[in-house]
Amino acid sequence: MELLFSLLFLSLTFSSFLHPTFARGGQRQHSSLSSGFLENSSYNLGSTARHLFEENRLHLSLDIARGYMTNSQLEKALKAFAQRCSHISRIYSIGKSVKGVPLWVIEISDKPGEEEAEPAFKYIGNVHGDEPVGRELLLFLANWICDNHLKDPLATLIVENVHLHILPTMNPDGFSLRRRGNANNVDLNRDFPDQFFPMNEDVHTRQPETRAIMNWLRDVQFTASASLHGGALVANYPWDGTQDKRKNYFGCPDDETFRFMASIYSQSHYNMSLSKEFQGGITNGASWYPIYGGMQDWNYIHYGCFELTLEISDIKWPSATELPTLWEYNKMSMLNLVASLVKTGVHGRIFSSDGGRPLPGFITVKGMNQSVKSGKTFADYHRLLAPRGRYEVVATMPGYKLRSTCIWLDEAAMTLDFVLDAEVTLKGNLLRSGCECDCGNTIRLKFVDFLLGGHLEVCFILIIIVGFLCFLFQRGMKSNLSKHRQVVGPKRLAGLIRRVKKLLAKLFYKTISLCW
Repeated sequence: MELLFSLLFLSLTFSSFLHPTFARGGQRQHSSLSSGFLENSSYNLGSTARHLFEENRLHLSLDIARGYMTNSQLEKALKAFAQRCSHISRIYSIGKSVKGVPLWVIEISDKPGEEEAEPAFKYIGNVHGDEPVGRELLLFLANWICDNHLKDPLATLIVENVHLHILPTMNPDGFSLRRRGNANNVDLNRDFPDQFFPMNEDVHTRQPETRAIMNWLRDVQFTASASLHGGALVANYPWDGTQDKRKNYFGCPDDETFRFMASIYSQSHYNMSLSKEFQGGITNGASWYPIYGGMQDWNYIHYGCFELTLEISDIKWPSATELPTLWEYNKMSMLNLVASLVKTGVHGRIFSSDGGRPLPGFITVKGMNQSVKSGKTFADYHRLLAPRGRYEVVATMPGYKLRSTCIWLDEAAMTLDFVLDAEVTLKGNLLRSGCECDCGNTIRLKFVDFLLGGHLEVCFILIIIVGFLCFLFQRGMKSNLSKHRQVVGPKRLAGLIRRVKKLLAKLFYKTISLCW
């Protein structure tokens, strides 16, 4: 009996040092973690997933990472992959961690490193150091695409139509330390500028890993992305926070599109959509529990990148022997989410009506105040939208008249190009509308196209005929005017001759300018 009481006392004492946390980090914002919360039936099924402990370095055994790649092993695996799949991939670094570990990225495409009129997608793993499943599954993903390119239609679609960027670990230092935060013990998913509260405004106070992600988005225009986490099983979408810090559903302007994207992942998953806690296996972040300074909302607000936060494993540190199974559970979800960039939404390019120049303009959808920028080189845009809806798509560019088109978006993707007219054109001291100037250019372009289409000889004959007629007309005018010299007077006659010559010269040179 004394032994039993001693064990009970030790267990209660030990438990007092452990603090419940959530998979997305941080303690619950509400005051109660009572027995009523623990008894809630929606949590009983996955109590190990929902009541995770903040793993203290003193309590964690090094054996917990047995079978997972170390940072050095991961780097070797990435470089080996780049050599094996050099025809469709490359690796590059976006920066370094606090301890100087390179943040390596794999790019997979039929033209890696080249700019194309295609959407770009990024996967980020290991945002939290103690959630390592993502870094392993992203290597599975890269190798599967490499092995199945030209064999599997889905792999071929992704390679030939998307630029896929994979960052296996955003927090290599946290992984080495077996803790959530980085080497400075900062939660990287709370380190981004927040839309509601002024935090992390000074770029110099942000962590190097955070700055690397922010600079990355300045260099690459991503259409969508996802970060992989652990400790739950759900696809999370914006907004992650609320202005009053209360826990309630708070949807962003593209709420319907985000729900559609999250459902693609959930319904393609082995069992995520069967969740008894989250209907359909998806959740709005603020409805789950609010966080601030998150990467997901920042991506969408500042760069129009549609990002999901994916909780892909009930347990943060499952045995490494379970990784192949977890890959099979998540494989189709990861592939289908990337493929959705080209299978759905509206895509196109923006051109100028004056010569067809690509315009790096903006695409907005009426009723949604979130703009998507077209590419600098090809002016291509890729706007994700939920299918089975009517939308008014608007293309804008400073200095040009906006143009809008109403569309009905079905299940498949739609191609929609825009040609914009210039607002005004400066000519001398006069301001003329873009339409007025463009009409003349259009006529000239059509005439030039006619000449270049095998009718150049017609142009030379026309010049000779007009020149000969001008010569005869001028000669006849001189003969007739000499007869009437006494009637009109010498001064008036000279002025009339000059005007006639000017008119004839203008007609002749106009003919030449049209030809050339």
